[in-house]
Amino acid sequence: MPQDAAALRQMLSLAPVIPVIIINDVSQARPLAEALVAGGLPILEVTLRTPQALQAIEEMAKVPGAIVGSGTVRTPLQMGHSVDAGCQFMVSPGASPRLLEAAEEHRIPLLPGIGTPTEAMTASEHGYTFLKFFPAEALGGVKVLKAYASPLPDITFCPTGGIDMAKAAEYLALPNVICVGGSWVMPADAIAAGDWKRIEQLAREASQLGKN
Repeated sequence: MPQDAAALRQMLSLAPVIPVIIINDVSQARPLAEALVAGGLPILEVTLRTPQALQAIEEMAKVPGAIVGSGTVRTPLQMGHSVDAGCQFMVSPGASPRLLEAAEEHRIPLLPGIGTPTEAMTASEHGYTFLKFFPAEALGGVKVLKAYASPLPDITFCPTGGIDMAKAAEYLALPNVICVGGSWVMPADAIAAGDWKRIEQLAREASQLGKN
């Protein structure tokens, strides 16, 4: 089936920021998820960039209130692994036709990445109305998404890549942006030190974006 737009809208509307997570130590997965959820960011994207990612997803999924998905999904095999690990959604950096077709075989929604109008139109032809804009800042950021609004009025974006707290507010002010993805809420030094309270506070600040 095509992208479940209703399910994705409901999920992506829960918080203005989706933490984009790279996990190297599985023991950090659960306390990190607990801190992010406590701070008001329940939608967690764990990228499949490390050997520990799938195990980390399984640990994070045990946290009450956490909605955990996989990121950097590039192959049908990774889609299967994501489902098996208990993911509730998947995110891809791109939108190849093969990947879009493979996603139709799985019960959890895919948020595919695009970088050009042609890619957005291709994804739209496959039934996708929610897309990741990646890498957002490198591709022109807010100005580009503002320009997309008129010719692509039926598409809603989650920009990711190079976004910080200040830039996130600019993106969230756009009518065609539902949320942003970012890692600034999880500084590497805070994770290394196990400073979960600091991460919870950063998450709380991010959770208030777009509400003013």
